[in-house]
Amino acid sequence: MPDREKSRVDLDGVPETLLWNLYQRATEARRPDAVLHDPKAIDLVDSLDYPFADRFGQGSLGQWQALRARCFDQEVRCFLTEHPDGQVVALGEGLETQFWRVDNGRVRWLTVDLPETVELRARLLPDDPPRRRTLACSALDEEWMRHVDPAEGLLLSAQGLLMYFEPDQVHRLIAGCAERFPGVTMVFDGVPPWFSRRTLDGRMKTAQGYQAPPMPWAVDGAEKARIRALPNVTELRDLRAPRGRGPLYGAVFPLLNRFRAVRALGVTGLPIMTVRFGR
Repeated sequence: MPDREKSRVDLDGVPETLLWNLYQRATEARRPDAVLHDPKAIDLVDSLDYPFADRFGQGSLGQWQALRARCFDQEVRCFLTEHPDGQVVALGEGLETQFWRVDNGRVRWLTVDLPETVELRARLLPDDPPRRRTLACSALDEEWMRHVDPAEGLLLSAQGLLMYFEPDQVHRLIAGCAERFPGVTMVFDGVPPWFSRRTLDGRMKTAQGYQAPPMPWAVDGAEKARIRALPNVTELRDLRAPRGRGPLYGAVFPLLNRFRAVRALGVTGLPIMTVRFGR
């Protein structure tokens, strides 16, 4: 039986990071002892005409990326336990396959991403069912807020997105959500300052030559204080990635993550947190 024809993709800059994230998750998901079950990610990688290994290496950060995704999955599942008919708005979703990992058969899902990414998702992923919609616009464009329906509960998610914005853009986005959606929770991640500096200096590279794009927004204690001080932000809560496999992810990192000072350094994973909005 002939191999199926693969879809060619040609991305660079920030959009190319969606391929890096996808490849890391799929690499982990192929393992028999994987910490993340993600067959959709495997199918996507296998369907693409793209030199993943030549560009990104052997997926050595697959488990780290998968544990980050699981942390977000847990927040979505907790939300759906309380709001089974609720809406999840995934900002800057890229080629994330979270919908297929957490779908309870009732959730309403809204993907918000740039037009070129929306076109790629439409080409590679199954047609949107009635419960899953896609909107082509920037997360910084308040247009997407007019398509949100919080009547049955709402969760906002920004996985692997905010670090590519300037700090004032991140603050305006969070403040805008807080003003528009009282009582709602937003889950997002960032990068620590040392990581941000390396991307800005062009020093975050793989051995194969892939260079991570600049990530100007970083998270430390001072930045968390600035977020807490935004209007209508009532709570900021740090999340911890689940325990993984092996000495590093199964023992060392979980132990170190018990200490706030170590978590603040960002050496055991990227900062993941939720903010709660109120009046």
